[in-house]
Amino acid sequence: MSDISVVSGLSAASGVSGLAEASFVSETPFNIVYLGIGTAAWAVAGLKIRAWRRDPSPGLLVVALTIAAPATAFVVAAPVLYRLIDRIAHRGNLATLLVYLGITCFSAGAVVLARMWTPPKERADDRVWDAAGAATWRQVRTRLAVFAVLAPVMTVLFLTGGAGGPETPLTFDTTFATIPEIALFLVLYQALFGFALLDISRVCLGHASRLPHGPLRKGIRLIAVGGLVACGYVVCKLIAIGAAFAETGGAEWLSTALGPVFAALGAVLITAGFAGPAVAAWRHRRRDYQALRPLWDLAYRADERLALEEPASPWTERLAFRDLEWRTARRGLEIRDGQLTLRPWVDPVAVTAATATAERAGLDDADRAALIVATALRFAVDALNAGAPPRPREDQVPLPGLDAEPAEERAHLVRVARHLHAPLTGEALAVATAAR
Repeated sequence: MSDISVVSGLSAASGVSGLAEASFVSETPFNIVYLGIGTAAWAVAGLKIRAWRRDPSPGLLVVALTIAAPATAFVVAAPVLYRLIDRIAHRGNLATLLVYLGITCFSAGAVVLARMWTPPKERADDRVWDAAGAATWRQVRTRLAVFAVLAPVMTVLFLTGGAGGPETPLTFDTTFATIPEIALFLVLYQALFGFALLDISRVCLGHASRLPHGPLRKGIRLIAVGGLVACGYVVCKLIAIGAAFAETGGAEWLSTALGPVFAALGAVLITAGFAGPAVAAWRHRRRDYQALRPLWDLAYRADERLALEEPASPWTERLAFRDLEWRTARRGLEIRDGQLTLRPWVDPVAVTAATATAERAGLDDADRAALIVATALRFAVDALNAGAPPRPREDQVPLPGLDAEPAEERAHLVRVARHLHAPLTGEALAVATAAR
């Protein structure tokens, strides 16, 4: 699941539910963590909303709302705002209702996203979230109906339960579970949260089974495992709530200690599941960008007018962390322009020598094509620099890879760049030079 912004939403859901149970001597850490994460998540949600307004799509809107719900829950859960809301409303613990409803909205959105996401090979285009079919939408509507009915029920139970005593954000569940309405409210909340975790895990395992081995499959499996681990939080909570309702002491630690451990571990696994494929893709783009540099230098020496800017320094190259997709795509286009510029100086002797060298070395088709192009381009640059006349159009030699599909072109150019100064290329050049 290539959209890394959802990390903040899934982490927030487990984070609000789990971190709110820990206790510190001072509330300052809570305020810093909750307000910081909530603000950052809202910034991401704002960017998604802006993107949705530019290019409206149901999937992008659901992503934005799924992030905004737990972001709001995080902000409201900060003790300074928790008590401010209660003072303004003249009702204790009202902020708890807002926090739990925020996480419930996240649960609904996450269930929808898990079903809307489609493995890459099953998509009609590049949209991650918008390939859902009619059957998927029927399942989505059924699940949303459950949340739409139970969320108002939870609100009514909370407001009529009389949990309006002193604010107890850290121990609310076990303090007020003796009230039947509040106990039912808490059970519904935990049931919806647990259902969402189980449903997401089941759907993600199905996605992973249809993917080839790689970072994406591993990441989606981590999300599924994280959801199952986070279910331990729900189990601990339900046991603690049941014990409190039965006025049986000694089970509070399940709610305030063990439950948050499951929530935190689940959040870490879910976050790793989302971040892993994104980081792997970023590293792959950066590796390609840097690998193409020698080939780009060769094209630049052939015609400096092809580049939008002068060659970057080695330090600038190492510190390239942003816009890597755009940088790599531009570098590939400039290399292609350079290759076309050098085509009149490509000699059939170089192509023949490279072909023979590749066959003798037993290279596969992809590496054979890369070796031929690398040898031909180096030979062409030398001919150009030596002042050799260009070959007439009818005598020009086409090089392999020019008709490669866009998805395969970058991999081909990276292979050419890696063969550019390889020993086999040197051997082929020596043979070609001797033949001339």
